[in-house]
Amino acid sequence: MAIRVALHHRTNYRYVRPVSLGPQLVRLKPAPHCRTPVLSYSLSIEPGEHFCNWQQDPQGNHQARLVFPEPTDHLRVAVDLVADMTVINPFDFFLEPDAEQYPFRYQPWLDRELAPFLVVEPVGPRLQAWIDRWRSRRQRSVDMLMELNSELQQAIRYSIRLEPGVQDPEQTLELGVGSCRDTAWLLVQLLRHLGLAARFASGYLIQLVADQKPLEGPAGPEQDFTDLHAWAEVYLPGAGWIGLDPTSGLLCGEGHLPLACTPDPSSAAPITGMVEAADCDFGFEMWLERIHEDPRTTKPFSTPQWTRINQLGEQVDQQLASDGVQLTMGGEPTFVSVDDMQGEEWNGAAVGPTKLRLSGELLRRLRNRFAAGGLLHFGQGKWYPGESLPRWALSCIWRTDGEPLWGDTRWLALDAPPVPLGIDAAQAFCRKLAEHLGVDVRWMRPAYEDVG
Repeated sequence: MAIRVALHHRTNYRYVRPVSLGPQLVRLKPAPHCRTPVLSYSLSIEPGEHFCNWQQDPQGNHQARLVFPEPTDHLRVAVDLVADMTVINPFDFFLEPDAEQYPFRYQPWLDRELAPFLVVEPVGPRLQAWIDRWRSRRQRSVDMLMELNSELQQAIRYSIRLEPGVQDPEQTLELGVGSCRDTAWLLVQLLRHLGLAARFASGYLIQLVADQKPLEGPAGPEQDFTDLHAWAEVYLPGAGWIGLDPTSGLLCGEGHLPLACTPDPSSAAPITGMVEAADCDFGFEMWLERIHEDPRTTKPFSTPQWTRINQLGEQVDQQLASDGVQLTMGGEPTFVSVDDMQGEEWNGAAVGPTKLRLSGELLRRLRNRFAAGGLLHFGQGKWYPGESLPRWALSCIWRTDGEPLWGDTRWLALDAPPVPLGIDAAQAFCRKLAEHLGVDVRWMRPAYEDVG
């Protein structure tokens, strides 16, 4: 049930006179580890007279290096991409056993590879208080990270800040307010001081209007929305890099499209480069459009849609009636033992000590009452996720004209313990069956159970 969206992002620099541009680095292509499928991508640059070389930085992020041979009075960078917003489960990972509980230590070889993401900055009194409080925690690593992320979201009020750069973590804690990049960098430093490798992530955030408003909690965006955003990623052995968004207090999902993940915020900026001194008018625009939506049970049908569905249903009914096809609809009643109404087997367990026996008795009573001559079949039924065994499926099949499908009830299998039979009995049965069907016994073949 996918929703595909088209994202457009354009950045404009208009200079008062032609200026010389140094090499420009553009980090506006989703990173290789982006989990949201990007179906198409294009980067358009003006002026047209330029050289573009796609590269990867030391962290593997995509970046376009632009060289402009002639002075220009403008620079325009435009991104168009199509993303598949299929829901991602952010908890779909496993941790190595020695990393399941916090605190833990990285293996020496991993510690060396993660060295750039463990560099810490000087600590002020407010940040030190957070470090001391969380360093004493002893709990599951995932729970610890979720609680830290959520508490940081509640402690720092989000604000749009147009000033360049990133606030010092101590300043963010002192003010109690910051932009997404300020809170992300605060979380990165906090995680590093707690012994966890962390990196700064810059990317696109896509938020779609929910099909239905929740009964409680935040209602979410009033309209589809996209913007540049920042968050943190922490490295967990067994899971890899896991995104934490302290602005929302949640793990990152399909709406987070990372563009650059780096040890320091300065190397994750969307566009960097030198330019000759001159006054400049800066502007940007971003918009999002849904270009494809699969039908979803969470999105109610409109009145015209229901009208078309009902009209189609009436046409199908008329066609079936004209073809002489009769349909009935059955239910799926649930029965509970009157002698053990609270027993586990009657409240969720797949099997139990008495369920099959009592169900068989009920089935035979129903056969005698409604379907004399019916055929009983005991087989495997539904197998629900999380249950170690499949459930039983007990069926009764009969003909509506009264012609019996099964005559002698002595040969109906009961749910009592079976009589042990060996290979000789099985062979005798097959010979008798072949004789009855008129099939040559030379076509009999032995079958072996695969006990492995």
